[in-house]
Amino acid sequence: MTRSEERLVTDTRTEHAGTARLRKYVVTEQQQVTVPVSREEVRVEREPITDANRDAALAGPEISEAEHEVTLRAERPVLDTETVPVERVCLSKETVRDEETVHGEVRKEQIEFDGPDDRRR
Repeated sequence: MTRSEERLVTDTRTEHAGTARLRKYVVTEQQQVTVPVSREEVRVEREPITDANRDAALAGPEISEAEHEVTLRAERPVLDTETVPVERVCLSKETVRDEETVHGEVRKEQIEFDGPDDRRR
């Protein structure tokens, strides 16, 4: 007669445990930047005729009509953007070893002897 019993046999199987994903999206934010600018302003200068400048003043034409014009310049802020890389992000995996305790039911056969006491061996 063979007596048998079950034993727990452990193994592992790999199964899907979830996913990880990187998602890139764009957000827009307002930034304020101070830009130094300059401009030209016109100023009328008058100077009286003196002995030092009399020759230059008399070198001009007789009484006539004339115009004199100057071009004024001003700086205006100009806004533009540039794209620059700032960081690399990637996904990597690592295997972590751990232990888990599992429970299961096993069956085993028992053998009983019925008979005279002198036959038990």
